[in-house]
Amino acid sequence: MSVQFDAGRFGSGKAVARVEDAALLAGRGRFTGDLVLPGQTHLVFVRSPHAHARIASVDVSPAQAVPGVLAIFTGSDLAQAGVKPIPNVQGFRRADGSPGAAPPLLALARETVRFVGEPVAAVVASSREAARDAAEAVFVEYEDLPAVVDPVAATAPGAPLVWPQASGNIAAESRYGDAAAADQAFAGAAHAVSLDIVNQRLAPSPLEPRGVLADVDPASGRLTLSMSSQMPSGVLTSLCQILPGLAPEQVRVTVGDVGGGFGMKTGIYPEDVVVAHAARVLQRPVKWQADRVDEFLSGYHGRDVVSRAELALDAEGKVLALRVRSLANVGAYAGNAGVAIALLVGPWVSTSIYDIRTIDLHLRAVLTHTTPTGPYRGAGRPEAIYLIERLFDAAAREMKLDPAELRRRNMIRPDQMPYTSPMEQVYDSGRFEQILDRGLALADWHGFAARREASRVRGRLRGRGIATFLEWTGGMALDEQAGINVLADGTIEIHSATQAMGQGIVTSYAQLAVDVFGVPIERIRVLQGDTDRARGFGSAGSRSLFTGGAAVHVASQRTVEHAKGLASDLLEAAAGDIEYRAGRFSVAGTDIGIGLFELAARQPEARIFVEAAASASAPSWPNGCHVCEVEIDPDSGAVEVISYASVNDIGRVVNPLIAGGQIEGGAVQGIGQALCEQVVYDPDSGQMLTGSFMDYAMPRADVNRLFRTEFDTSIPCLTNALGVKGVGELGTIGATPAVVNAVIDALDHAGLGRDAERIQMPVTAERVWRALNRSN
Repeated sequence: MSVQFDAGRFGSGKAVARVEDAALLAGRGRFTGDLVLPGQTHLVFVRSPHAHARIASVDVSPAQAVPGVLAIFTGSDLAQAGVKPIPNVQGFRRADGSPGAAPPLLALARETVRFVGEPVAAVVASSREAARDAAEAVFVEYEDLPAVVDPVAATAPGAPLVWPQASGNIAAESRYGDAAAADQAFAGAAHAVSLDIVNQRLAPSPLEPRGVLADVDPASGRLTLSMSSQMPSGVLTSLCQILPGLAPEQVRVTVGDVGGGFGMKTGIYPEDVVVAHAARVLQRPVKWQADRVDEFLSGYHGRDVVSRAELALDAEGKVLALRVRSLANVGAYAGNAGVAIALLVGPWVSTSIYDIRTIDLHLRAVLTHTTPTGPYRGAGRPEAIYLIERLFDAAAREMKLDPAELRRRNMIRPDQMPYTSPMEQVYDSGRFEQILDRGLALADWHGFAARREASRVRGRLRGRGIATFLEWTGGMALDEQAGINVLADGTIEIHSATQAMGQGIVTSYAQLAVDVFGVPIERIRVLQGDTDRARGFGSAGSRSLFTGGAAVHVASQRTVEHAKGLASDLLEAAAGDIEYRAGRFSVAGTDIGIGLFELAARQPEARIFVEAAASASAPSWPNGCHVCEVEIDPDSGAVEVISYASVNDIGRVVNPLIAGGQIEGGAVQGIGQALCEQVVYDPDSGQMLTGSFMDYAMPRADVNRLFRTEFDTSIPCLTNALGVKGVGELGTIGATPAVVNAVIDALDHAGLGRDAERIQMPVTAERVWRALNRSN
């Protein structure tokens, strides 16, 4: 008796349990920290204890005497070996039109250190313990220099300069819109609101810290890097640009399981360069494994933008103009990604889902003596959306309007699609009022007054916040490739250059393959993290399904079509008469046929291999309506999220279970920014004061117990073959303004009025208590 497989149970649109979880839960995951090679050595960095200092001398002789030490590298050693700086601040300009200015980012500092934790030397030894002991024995003589860590202070006259060529500590800046038109709009506005807003600095804090293991094959001289990364192909390309005499074909980058990335693991780091160089010099495996302090000090941070934001409206609440002045703290070295996030990506969504025609944006990337900033979940979009959503709530209070109603009056209508924003970004699709209505219904918006009264009876202040918004996805790379390898053993391999890092992409890709091949999902194997198998952009900007998934779909379809031709030859039938269903080819109208895997077995290489590419014509624009309710204990100031409802438009949903997890997990990170997370530096010494989880507060698991999450799948994306829109960062972007707006609503209702709007993130219990008691 034959058993028919129901592909519909495991294909796209179904809440299939994640296929990657079984190995991880059983402890069979393979993270970089698990890797050990014969003859492996260990590398430990000597890091700067100063935020700004001249390196007077580096004495490595005491360290060389430590048993087990194999080599010690300094910045001078790398320079003599021809190791180049990591490129930064490319493609951006300063106000006078000159190229962007920032100090060169060296793998090991030479002459000057510019933030606490900057690598100064590296020790390689036979054990990690010996390397640590030797690192402590390296004597670096510093001449301390004045430091500045705050972007406002850094731009003040007389502030210490991070780089002499960057006068005023401005690395680069951008202007968008029409300043004169905005001035005119504000002059004639019936209402205008302005807010001073801080998007504080955050530490991405993935579960798995960074790690790198470099090894050189003695026969070929080929370098292999095994590491925790979201973009292995990008690391390969950068490494070949930095290390002398290294061609792309001489390098392989592999990535196993990744314990979270959140954008922090996208590009190459100085530590990666040093480990690779050390392995080439020693011709032995060299491993560096970051600890949590390393990550706090030198892993790239996120956010850190200080803004003055203003909104002009007419008497009916129609927005006339948006004006923003921002200082983005990009740290000491102004990396390309950090500058692009502040000066380009964030502004793309500055007007969000609203029909705002006039803008005036002036954005500056500021150098300070702090860790460089880079991508962190949302990367520019959370900062921009936080501004516009805070402004809408402030305007609603000014006009005594329901904040949902004010948003409705300004939303882009479906008949305006495709819509071109003042940033010249084209939205292909969106029914924003429809999403708003569903979000209000899910949150029981109009029943809030009764819930507020119930909280009052219990001695609590209750507030309600809303965010209606969109985001941009695509990661500035709209092309991706995939390879399909049908094997005789009954397995279908999918090769992709995108990277799994906990987001469930392996399951989603397998579901897309099931759609086409109609075989059990257990037969699908997704292979990622190997530049010898696939090269591409990688995973960032919520692009994995948007581009990589489309490539998997196209490659799967082309594999079936190619195999039909092979089957027609074998079955001696016209290709047009060959039908395919559930893993079997047959001649139409007959019982003559052959299985897919048997067909693969009969090929010269016992496999059927097809590569294909897919391109999106433009980015996708996922959007949502998020509504949060909080309660505040007026005696302590403690804030509790008691309800969080969201309706999200991510186009076609391949796996509702995974998509829901992405929204809610992202929202927890957004709640973390709203309520508790903040990297803090001492303003005088530049020392980090939040360099461990004893001082850096993370959101806890109980914050997500009351999520209600829905999707509207009636609005497919029109720019890619699958109709999907990115989902990985949407929750983070919506949560922060929804939560803070809810807190401000509660404080406003308690009598603070406009004073409530002065509170800054993180909205800690202390800050709320102080705000409440200032008004008493």
